[in-house]
Amino acid sequence: MTIQLTPATEPVKTHAPPARTPRRTSPWTPWLYLAPALAVIGGLLVYPVYQLGLISFLEYTQAQVSGGEPTSFQGFGNYTALFADPQFRQVLLTTVVFAAVCVVTTLAVGCSLAVLLTRVRALPRLMLMMAALGAWATPAVTGSTVWVFLFDPDFGPVNRLLGLGDFSWTYGRYSAFALVLLEVVWCSFPFVMVTVYAGIKAIPSEVLEAAALDGASQWRIWRSVMAPVLRPILVVVTIQSIIWDFKLFTQIYVMTNGGGIAGQNLVLNVYAYQKAFASSQYSLGSAIGVVMLLLLLAVTLVYLRLLRRQGEEL
Repeated sequence: MTIQLTPATEPVKTHAPPARTPRRTSPWTPWLYLAPALAVIGGLLVYPVYQLGLISFLEYTQAQVSGGEPTSFQGFGNYTALFADPQFRQVLLTTVVFAAVCVVTTLAVGCSLAVLLTRVRALPRLMLMMAALGAWATPAVTGSTVWVFLFDPDFGPVNRLLGLGDFSWTYGRYSAFALVLLEVVWCSFPFVMVTVYAGIKAIPSEVLEAAALDGASQWRIWRSVMAPVLRPILVVVTIQSIIWDFKLFTQIYVMTNGGGIAGQNLVLNVYAYQKAFASSQYSLGSAIGVVMLLLLLAVTLVYLRLLRRQGEEL
């Protein structure tokens, strides 16, 4: 018997298509995509800030606006006159203290209610959310007018319920600030509450259940479990609250009738308005605006730097 051996079939060689080299992107391509947004920001933010800083270095009053006198360069003369004014220093201190109290109170109320939302049933949670969003959506002028009516010494229901008679909340300095504080917290806490509540819902429920099984109290769970996880969110709401409360204007102007008796309830924004438009000292008003801008930038940068030192990724 003859055995025929068939030659082994050679594997068919397939040629893979040549790999495509990635197309090199021009370094200007990202800037082209960002150009529309940068143009809008430049028109709405950069140019007004530039004009604000420019006017703060000039002598710019009603005489210069009407063309009766030429504009002259003052250098840091407006800032020197501003910081030499004892009223400005008092208003600056008052603004910093009042804004700090507003921020701390708003964060405390907003975070507490955010935790409460996770503990109640669906219907009370929905009612609380709707009430908070209603307060948030109310215009500042409308909300301030309603609060003034509620605490009115003659027609307001609050004095009748508390038995205060004809006590005027806006007459005294501290009672007027307390009234404004209540209104500011009322219209500001919903942002903190909704933002923190969304962050809490993103925390795995197993982590919170494990902390509760270990016997941790609600305060310990918040301080040791929730707050570290929510720190980036708390950074955002804190910075937003600082900016909003430091540049407060509408509530003070409406509720204290332009700054209170003899200016006892003035804050920087209202003080700048009085200098620029009531006294026609536009250069001094612009200088106050520049000081506010620098203070807000400094507070924000210091806060972020402290968080960076703690190893937080922002």
